[in-house]
Amino acid sequence: MDGTDSLSGSHKGSEVAIERESVDPEYSELEAEYVKYKANEEEYTQHKPGNNDEKKGRGKNSQRPGSIEVEGEVPRLSYGSIPSFEEEAVTIKEYFDHSVREKLTVRSVGSYFTSLFPIIRWLPHYNFKWAYADLVAGITVGCVLVPQSMSYAQIASLAPQYGLYSSFIGAFIYSLFATSKDVCIGPVAVMSLQTAKVISLVLEKYPEGNTEVTAPIIATTLALLCGIVSFGLGVLRLGFLVELISLNAVAGFMTGSSFNIIWGQVPALMGYNSLVNTRNATYRVVIDSLKHLPDTTLDAVFGLIPLVLLYVWKWWCDKMGPYLADKYYRNDPKKAQILKTCYFYAQALRNAVIIIVFTAISWRITRHKSRSERPISILGTVPSGLRDVGVMKIPEGLLLKMSSDIPSSIIVLVLEHIAISKSFGRLNDYKVVPDQELIAIGVTNLIGTFFHAYPTTGSFSRSALKAKCNVRTPFSGIFTGACVLLALYCLTDAFFFIPKATLSAIIIHAVSDLLASYNTTLTFWKTNPLDGLSFIITVLITVFSSIENGIYFAMCWSAAMLLLKQAFPAGKFLGRVEVVEVLNPTIQTGVSVGHSSVDTQLTPAGSDKQSKDILSSIEIASPSTYRFTNVWVPFDHGYTRELNCGISILQPPSGVLVYRFGDSYTYINCSRHYDIIFDRIKRDTRRGQLVQARNVGDRPWNDPGEWECPKAIKRFFKRGPHDRGDEEVQAVSHPSTNIEEDEKPVLKILCLDFSQVAQVDSTAIQSLVDLRKAVNRYADRQVEFHFAGIISPWIKKGLLSVGFGMVNSEYSDESIIIDHSSYHVAKGKRTEDGYLTDSSEMISTDDTHINIHTVSGTNLPFFHINIPDFSKWDV
Repeated sequence: MDGTDSLSGSHKGSEVAIERESVDPEYSELEAEYVKYKANEEEYTQHKPGNNDEKKGRGKNSQRPGSIEVEGEVPRLSYGSIPSFEEEAVTIKEYFDHSVREKLTVRSVGSYFTSLFPIIRWLPHYNFKWAYADLVAGITVGCVLVPQSMSYAQIASLAPQYGLYSSFIGAFIYSLFATSKDVCIGPVAVMSLQTAKVISLVLEKYPEGNTEVTAPIIATTLALLCGIVSFGLGVLRLGFLVELISLNAVAGFMTGSSFNIIWGQVPALMGYNSLVNTRNATYRVVIDSLKHLPDTTLDAVFGLIPLVLLYVWKWWCDKMGPYLADKYYRNDPKKAQILKTCYFYAQALRNAVIIIVFTAISWRITRHKSRSERPISILGTVPSGLRDVGVMKIPEGLLLKMSSDIPSSIIVLVLEHIAISKSFGRLNDYKVVPDQELIAIGVTNLIGTFFHAYPTTGSFSRSALKAKCNVRTPFSGIFTGACVLLALYCLTDAFFFIPKATLSAIIIHAVSDLLASYNTTLTFWKTNPLDGLSFIITVLITVFSSIENGIYFAMCWSAAMLLLKQAFPAGKFLGRVEVVEVLNPTIQTGVSVGHSSVDTQLTPAGSDKQSKDILSSIEIASPSTYRFTNVWVPFDHGYTRELNCGISILQPPSGVLVYRFGDSYTYINCSRHYDIIFDRIKRDTRRGQLVQARNVGDRPWNDPGEWECPKAIKRFFKRGPHDRGDEEVQAVSHPSTNIEEDEKPVLKILCLDFSQVAQVDSTAIQSLVDLRKAVNRYADRQVEFHFAGIISPWIKKGLLSVGFGMVNSEYSDESIIIDHSSYHVAKGKRTEDGYLTDSSEMISTDDTHINIHTVSGTNLPFFHINIPDFSKWDV
């Protein structure tokens, strides 16, 4: 093909321009660029580089000023020349070698099985100092655990010995599998309340007089099911599922459950427990408890007085005592520390002391009296030893009747334990493995079924006490379990006289620590108002409905927030600002430009006289040494506080748009990204071929342009020039268009910043393909799609599979990047032998030799490591 065809193409374009000018002079100037582009495109198609030697000079490998010069044997790198680098897409084999192969070796399999028993790693290093600290912490926590476990068994509507069974076996087994040294596993208030609800709901499904299915059997079966699920999640390494529920949601149902437990113990505290149904919704329990206040009995003395003493004791030992010690022994720190240590252990033993004192009083007034003669309610017989221990038999049909209550129980068990263990791991600077913790509580509950234990999990109050005792290893659980066993065999006769109201006081005192303070609520609101709203609603649902509904709402809210953030992405169009890093500057106090509030009406920096005066007073030493670089930021930086809102953001060059994805680009949000980008393109750029310049029948129905009066109607109303001026006739023949819109540039470059995109899927890739087709059709030309900051090789592979990134004849031929192809290069070290490495050139500067490497593939000119400086491009 010779140059005649090229001239013919140009001539054809000229004819089109002449024809349009004769028909509609307003469009000739606006269409000039379009006609020129089409003529050049046709010329390039006929004379592609490689087919004609005359056009090869326009290819990317052509010699131009600033190419490689050779002096002797050392090539020098100058402007316009970079080494070639052919980049290949990632393969499945590479993924297998990089991420999978090392996990299938014998060593990795062995490491997996040894990881199931963390005790193997630290037990060989066990020493006397660790043993002493564990012994002290274990006995201290054991003294707290014995009365608490019996109290929590009361919440679970079980006999007290079942709380003791759950305590000792939980402490023993957990120490062998734990990755947390601080967590104390055993009966807890919230799980005990959930167990009681499950027992109540299941017993309602059996007829009256049923003796085969009892409360202990239901509780132990619940522990079996919770253990199986927890163990399975841990073995399969699915602990990450726990992270799907946010902290504020967990805090919400924990606070609501604590409120439920506290009011559920008020009737027993006041002595009219039989008159109030504590299984109702919390607000009903509150109303009924207040109604029956006149029915208060002598039990209130054994409930209210211990409760007041516990709070006063805690206040004195925790705050007032240490304060006085520091005040009066400020000159003798050793005595002050001894006194504060005494206060600490006194606080730890307060439950045991209160139980001993009021049990002694109860023994004095109730011994040798029948149940009807006793003035107060006491705990009653607690079997000594392990009489109820044995293999559990599950009645037929029980699992089916419990199925509806299993999910909420498992969620409470797992969430409470993982949240506590991770919080203490962060506080005490060690790593907690959630998967292994799931295995630990799973095995604990599975083995606990042989001892008729009910579901156990981590306790916050006992774990905090254990941490304050400076526990060193999980082995302290052995000493804690030994204390419980000792109590089971030696103290059961004394347990008979424990007042039930005193146990209720201990429960209220312990559970009140789980109530979120107003500071917590305020913090949630300040950090994220939606989190604060979620917390409040979860508490209200738990109080006015049930714990189960509170849990399910918390889960649904967390899932909804996750989907909402994905479905409504925070994508931003970017502009640029030139910045420079100033090292060790002198900050001039009282001199500031711009404001931090977006409510203030601002003018661009340096545009008003005051700003100019301030700027002129700031001295910058050697400004020629500063090298300003472009930083791409959102246009609403005043709201996002990314920059001083007084700084003016420079628009990208005419015909260029830069868009940054705010999150992963997937099927959930790709349609919204499509709409955001294409709507902005239609707002800021014009069509490559104006709608008004096309035949009416060829215009798209959804964007036909402004309405024009039909010719028949024009002729009917048309009068001679003597009645109407020439300007009016021209206005009817050629309706006015939006001049501002017509002056917009045609889109030439769309740059997509993938620096925050961790993954894409096929739906998103297809959406990007559809966007490319729509944009090219809108601009009536090949629009350059550039990609910056791709962090995953599989994202790049997906884009390459549909023709992005590379030169191809259909969507991005080489003609569109002539004179503005852009690549990044990096500086490397000189090789030992002085020779060049692959994909590098050597440059000599002041007797220093360095290697220059091309960062991204020269075969992929549309992929960049950073957003290019489009202001330097010839577009």
